[in-house]
Amino acid sequence: MALSGNARGALLMMGAVGSFTTGDAFTKAIGDAMPLSQFLVMRGVVASAFIALLAWRLGAFRQAPSRKDRALIWLRALAEVGSCYFFLTALRQMPLANVTALMQLLPLTMTLGSAILYREMVGWRRWSAVGIGFLGMLLIVRPGSDGFNEASLLGLMAVACVTIRDLAIRRLSPEVHSLRVTLAAAVAVVGFAAVLSLGQEWQPMTPRLTALLAGATVCVIFGYTFSVMVMRVGDVSFTAPFRYTGLVVALILGFVVFGDWPVALTLVGAALIVGSGAFTLLREAQLGRRSRRAAALQAKMPRT
Repeated sequence: MALSGNARGALLMMGAVGSFTTGDAFTKAIGDAMPLSQFLVMRGVVASAFIALLAWRLGAFRQAPSRKDRALIWLRALAEVGSCYFFLTALRQMPLANVTALMQLLPLTMTLGSAILYREMVGWRRWSAVGIGFLGMLLIVRPGSDGFNEASLLGLMAVACVTIRDLAIRRLSPEVHSLRVTLAAAVAVVGFAAVLSLGQEWQPMTPRLTALLAGATVCVIFGYTFSVMVMRVGDVSFTAPFRYTGLVVALILGFVVFGDWPVALTLVGAALIVGSGAFTLLREAQLGRRSRRAAALQAKMPRT
């Protein structure tokens, strides 16, 4: 029996977040055995080449972006550099599930950022979800406790950079292909890492490091591929909540590979973030459908 578009979209979304999370596990396994700059350059060159090839095959370069769009593309690329650096640095110091749970704040920070910067209307239900999600964040980082350290701050800075990155893309013209934007970000990360590596000594590639780096790179490539495919099938309102399956993957890998299992407060905080984030995504989809129906009815009304 053939799968519906929504079912394929859900599977692709789970494949995307599962690939990225598995890649994070490979990255964490490398740890301090390789400078972060060396890792980003070696992984980024391969990933950028793949993204460029995919963008070319899908016609992403057929139309040149406007000056405004170019500025937004590079703003997003700079935010991607920050998010990548802060996230991977935090990942080296925090349990995989903890840092992954913090990244699930994104739908909530996007709601907050859209309300502040773009004056988008946010009702009391979504404001309540944002508040509950941030309460969950506090349970994970626990300010004032021994568990609150530099890594927690780096994880939150990564969330802030990803929020800026995704807010920038909301103002891009719809004609700009998403893969052009992704390629610019990937190249920016490689450039940043190359400059950073000038003051660091690269480590020789042992068989273990080569295997871990190859695993991280393959996972990133699969993650990008599935991310592109999921945008072409299914309804976003249906597939988006499946992004939270990445946290399940992080919990399993964190326990099996690294022997980490979050304390009860962290699990409660993660559940609050996931629940409030999923509600926010579903609520935004519901409001979007209402807005489209209202616009369609308005268009059908006779003009006087």
